[in-house]
Amino acid sequence: MLPDTSSAPPRVLLVDDDAELLELLGDYLERDGFAVDRAHDGKSGAAAALSGTHDIVVLDIMMPGLNGIEVLRSIRSAGALPVVMLSARGDDTDRIVGLELGADDYVPKPCTPRELAARLRAILKRSGPRPVQQGVLVVGDLVLDPARRLAELAGTTLALTGTEFNLLELLARHAGQPIAKERLSEEAMGRPLTRFDRSIDVHISSIRHKLGPLPDGRSRVQTVIRKGYQLLAG
Repeated sequence: MLPDTSSAPPRVLLVDDDAELLELLGDYLERDGFAVDRAHDGKSGAAAALSGTHDIVVLDIMMPGLNGIEVLRSIRSAGALPVVMLSARGDDTDRIVGLELGADDYVPKPCTPRELAARLRAILKRSGPRPVQQGVLVVGDLVLDPARRLAELAGTTLALTGTEFNLLELLARHAGQPIAKERLSEEAMGRPLTRFDRSIDVHISSIRHKLGPLPDGRSRVQTVIRKGYQLLAG
C-alpha cells in the first residue's frame, strides 16, 4: 500500500550511477514538489526501495554491479511499489524485460526532468485509492475493487502492479467490448501511445498470464485486430 501523501509530498527514490543526471533530476523534482532520495548504485537502491518509505522508484537499467533488472526483481518479490525504468534509446530488449518483470512504465534517456515528473504524477494518481462510490466490478469469477485496489480471481488475490490493475479495471468496465490501445495508454498509463511503443502489449501479456485461461481454454483477454483488446466474461 502506498504511504499517505495527502499531507506530505510524494517521496521518490532515484537510482542511477550517473551522478550528474541524478542531481539534475533530483533538483528538478524537489522544486516540483517531490521529496527525493538518491541512490548511486543498485545495491543501495535495492535496500532503500525495500525500506517501505517511498511512493515510487525511478530506476536506471544499466548500472555496474547490481543492475536495474536485478533491483526490479527484488522490488517485485516484495510488493507492488510503482517503478519507472530509465533506459537508453534503442535498448528495446532490456526495456521489454523490465516491463515483463513488472515495471509500471519506462522513460527513454536522455529525458527531460519535466517529462519524468509528469510520468511520476500520472502513475501516482492512478495508483492511489479511488472513491468508494465507484463500486466493485464483477466479470465472471473476476472481482475488482477499485477503491481498495484489489483484484481477485475465483477468490484468490491477484498480484498486480499498479499499471496492470489500471488496465484490467478499464477492460473490466467495458467487458466484451474492444478497447483501443491508444485509449488504454491514455486512461490507464496517463500518456499518449507513441509509435513503436510496446508497453501496452507487454502489460497485457502479463495480465493474461496472471489471469490464466477460461475453462474452455480461451484467453480471458482477447486481441481484436485493429481494434485493441477486450476482456471476456466467459
